[in-house]
Amino acid sequence: MRARNPLRLPRAGLVLRAGLLAMAAVVVAEAQTAPTTRIRGTIETTDAHAMTVKTRSGDTVEIALTDPLSVLTVKKVELTSIATGSYVGIATRTGADGTQQAIEVLVFPEAMRGAGVGSYPWDLEPGSTMTNGTVNAAVKATSATDLTVAYEDASKTIHVAQGAPIVTFAPAERADVKPGAPVFLTATKGADGKLSTGRMVVGKDGVAPPM
Repeated sequence: MRARNPLRLPRAGLVLRAGLLAMAAVVVAEAQTAPTTRIRGTIETTDAHAMTVKTRSGDTVEIALTDPLSVLTVKKVELTSIATGSYVGIATRTGADGTQQAIEVLVFPEAMRGAGVGSYPWDLEPGSTMTNGTVNAAVKATSATDLTVAYEDASKTIHVAQGAPIVTFAPAERADVKPGAPVFLTATKGADGKLSTGRMVVGKDGVAPPM
């Protein structure tokens, strides 16, 4: 009987890891030679080569799907599961008192540690910011948690109120890309002005991508 290589991941694990690495481009800021745009909305139609999405602004856009297509979803995790050492991406708004308040929290799987490290403008809502980094302090209270997130040579304390969406990535399939599913993706605009993508995050089981 052949000895099992303990370093070899199961096929499902390899597929998920590949999807996570490809998905890093969706949720982080990165240099691009072609113009890109983040698209959030609901899938209206789809086939093997393209889909249409009704964006949150009400417009409908057509997006070509490249091959291979990487698809992930998100699942909820508890605020209490975020501990010192967790690698997170947190979209924030500035409160009236000047504090940074979480709009949503993405807990990155270990395979994506280091993705998009830093703090930069984000388009989830006007004036929002995305901060990707490592939690080096978590002060928990009854209804909220203050997370100190370290990135590059800086850090930021972010107030995460109870009820803020907190998710991590989970596997999904091409079949999950279907009408009615919420979606978040980064599309590339070609010289002809047409949009295309090879990766996306789709919602399922009642959980929509909050980022």
